[in-house]
Amino acid sequence: MPNIVTLLPFIVLIGAMFLMTRSAKKKQQAAAQMRNEMQAGTGVRTIGGMYATVKEVHEDTVLLEVAPGVHAIYAKNAIGAVLADEEYNRILDGADPIHGDGPVVPDDASSLTGDAADADKADKIDLGKTAAPAGEPAADKPAADEAKDAEPAAEAKDAAKADADAAKDDKKSGDDAK
Repeated sequence: MPNIVTLLPFIVLIGAMFLMTRSAKKKQQAAAQMRNEMQAGTGVRTIGGMYATVKEVHEDTVLLEVAPGVHAIYAKNAIGAVLADEEYNRILDGADPIHGDGPVVPDDASSLTGDAADADKADKIDLGKTAAPAGEPAADKPAADEAKDAEPAAEAKDAAKADADAAKDDKKSGDDAK
């Protein structure tokens, strides 16, 4: 006789499958009941996302008015939801009362960084090679400081050029050795 501990995972698995199929059956029954209670004049949404008005209900099909004067026959199973009149009218009119009183979210991120309309150019970050001190914009830097910054840059440029020339000379002398 098998041990109960070895059968326990199988029992749990079978129980979970039973519960899942039971809830799926309930959802299917509710959807079928909703489709059977459809009446002419109600608004529906198809499983494809199209909104239409029911004109006629038959045994397995529904005649829908998808636009004024445009009718289409759909299978009852293609109806995803029967909508309340106020919700259907809200969707058709394009009114969205859910978001009507809430805050307006802009399309860009300008409002997230403060009041961008009042920001001066001096407040923007200078992405140039010379960095300004913490509280001092680059435009207000004295000319003497700029000259001091330029001297080390020129020296670094000359040193880089000298290194490049030395590398060329080494390469030429290496080629001659062969």
